[in-house]
Amino acid sequence: MIEESSRFEPFQDEPLRVTSDEGAWIASFDLDLDEAELQTLYRELKRARKLDERLGVLQRSGKSSFVAPSSGHEGIQVAIAKSVQAGRDWLFPYYRDYGVVSALGVPLEEIIGQMTGTLADPAGARQMPSHPSSGPLNVFTALSPIASHVPPAAGSGLAQKLAGKGDVTICSFGDGATSEGDWHAAMNFAGVQGAPVVFVCENNRYAISVGLEKQSGSATIAEKARAYGMPGYQVDGMDVLASLYLLRELVERARAGFGPALVDASVYRYGPHSSADDDSIYRPAEEVAAWRARDPLPRYRRFLEQRGSWSDAQEAALDAAIEEELDVAVRRAEAAGVPELGAMFEDVYERVPWHLEEQREEMER
Repeated sequence: MIEESSRFEPFQDEPLRVTSDEGAWIASFDLDLDEAELQTLYRELKRARKLDERLGVLQRSGKSSFVAPSSGHEGIQVAIAKSVQAGRDWLFPYYRDYGVVSALGVPLEEIIGQMTGTLADPAGARQMPSHPSSGPLNVFTALSPIASHVPPAAGSGLAQKLAGKGDVTICSFGDGATSEGDWHAAMNFAGVQGAPVVFVCENNRYAISVGLEKQSGSATIAEKARAYGMPGYQVDGMDVLASLYLLRELVERARAGFGPALVDASVYRYGPHSSADDDSIYRPAEEVAAWRARDPLPRYRRFLEQRGSWSDAQEAALDAAIEEELDVAVRRAEAAGVPELGAMFEDVYERVPWHLEEQREEMER
């Protein structure tokens, strides 16, 4: 077991940042990622943004019934994916986490199949859109009821602790989840049991239309960790490098047996809460514009350009490659076809009970 030491102190007054809005490295420690790793992060950020944009197009064209936009969250989402060991650790995402699952390695074809309800979705289109999952990559299915996935994440962490293999769970959620009883019960359970779970709040300041100041009397989400016996950290979730460094350290801390931690990641969703929401009613345009000026993608691109590690030609090539990747994924997802209606009665019980038989017969009539 390693000693519990950290370059990051919990319960700081300001969110951790390692790059400025202008893209300069401002950390007190040296950057130790190579150019290939740095460029990969940018590719994943761009891929997540373009995926979100494409999912919006699919919804508006009638190919998907619902979408929860994720643009603005990419920094923390890519960092989550790159802080775990894919296929070993467990992820409990929430419905806005397209950037997490795409950067983790879930094929775009599967993500789009899930969003459009085709058989490209390994779950057979059994969930509403924006509920990604992956068996091979240990991604627990996202859930609609707010914070209902947080207690299972705490349970997953306890199971990993009892197994003693050093595996870790990472659970993400929005700030609205912290207003739910499920969230508090899960945090308390994980703290008491010393479960190896990293809880990540993607704090975009709005639970649909309810601002954070009306959700909590605490100055920060991070400080709530004190009550549950775990460290709490604030991080600029639009700074992908700050998010990555912090999460990697906390994942390894949990892996080494030091228990859970809570991360309060400051982000902003540029779109509405969902395709069913009109955010202009509760968010002033000036606020949105101010946060767009801190967009994680151009900010990170400026960082790469200052290092001489990115060019306009690379940007154009990347844009074209991702658009082609998305085009292929959409075609394959659509070509997979849609499940037959009767499939909804399969794979639920070993033997279909009488009441479901009656419902199936009624549907067929």
